[in-house]
Amino acid sequence: MTHIDLANQRILVTGGAGFLGKQVVAQLQQAGADPQNITVPRSRDYDLCQWEACQRAVNQQDVVIHLAAHVGGIGLNREKPAELFYDNLMMGTQLIHAAYQAGVQKFVCVGTICAYPKFTPVPFKEDDLWIGYPEETNAPYGIAKKALLVQLQAYRDQYGFDGIYLLPVNLYGPEDNFDPRSSHVIPALIHKVHEAQLTGQQQLPVWGDGSPTREFLYSEDAARGIVMATQSYSSPEPVNLGTGLEITIRDLTELICELMAFGGELVATDQPNGQPRRCLDVERARQAFGFEAHMEFRQGLQRTIDWYRSHAVLQPA
Repeated sequence: MTHIDLANQRILVTGGAGFLGKQVVAQLQQAGADPQNITVPRSRDYDLCQWEACQRAVNQQDVVIHLAAHVGGIGLNREKPAELFYDNLMMGTQLIHAAYQAGVQKFVCVGTICAYPKFTPVPFKEDDLWIGYPEETNAPYGIAKKALLVQLQAYRDQYGFDGIYLLPVNLYGPEDNFDPRSSHVIPALIHKVHEAQLTGQQQLPVWGDGSPTREFLYSEDAARGIVMATQSYSSPEPVNLGTGLEITIRDLTELICELMAFGGELVATDQPNGQPRRCLDVERARQAFGFEAHMEFRQGLQRTIDWYRSHAVLQPA
């Protein structure tokens, strides 16, 4: 397998100004990429749902790392399933085709853990991606992203196009999206606890009954894995990026409360739980390109909390 020397590559990072994207750009530079050769298309200039914008974006690029996505938590998935399906499918499928036509040498597609079936044996193995239908609340998003895996495999078979597909587990870390209307579980909980402390609330509503398990990957670790795969992985088979460790939502909530020194009562709600369990088999990434997560979970949570507290705009009433 050919190892890509990033020093000589012109690299497009869609979503490169976002939460994960900033980390990927930083990791690319650490791995030797020339900052002058890294392009981050902004959504105000490139609507990647439009074919012409995709063509402009990939022009004269050697490597494309596709991170851009319309994404959110359970609430957004329930509110806007059609938008999530259409936007993610159109962005990805047009960008892949434009990259192929433009002669891009390597396409790295970052998929989603939501693509896995609702009842996948734990830990999730990449070979089980097709054994059932995704959890209903995020199926439109998950299926749109999973279609891009099929496209990349087809383009490899027919055109010899070098596209790879990565499946990072739930991400967290500084600079995450903390907007309660669209955030994922960790930033949503941190925001909720912070708000409760500011307003003197002694009860904390928790989404669902707290029984589902989730696995979380620190954003810097995820970015490092993406760059390692960009350099060293070339295969049609998808690859999980994660830690292989799971925690229940209730235990996660209690840990965040402990780290934030919140002593109030946790109250279950009748909101949907989402997928019952999520935990990845991470052996393929370790064997294929040597990726292992480094950040210890408690430490990563503390860094995320510290960042949020230093940037929170909420003020006491």
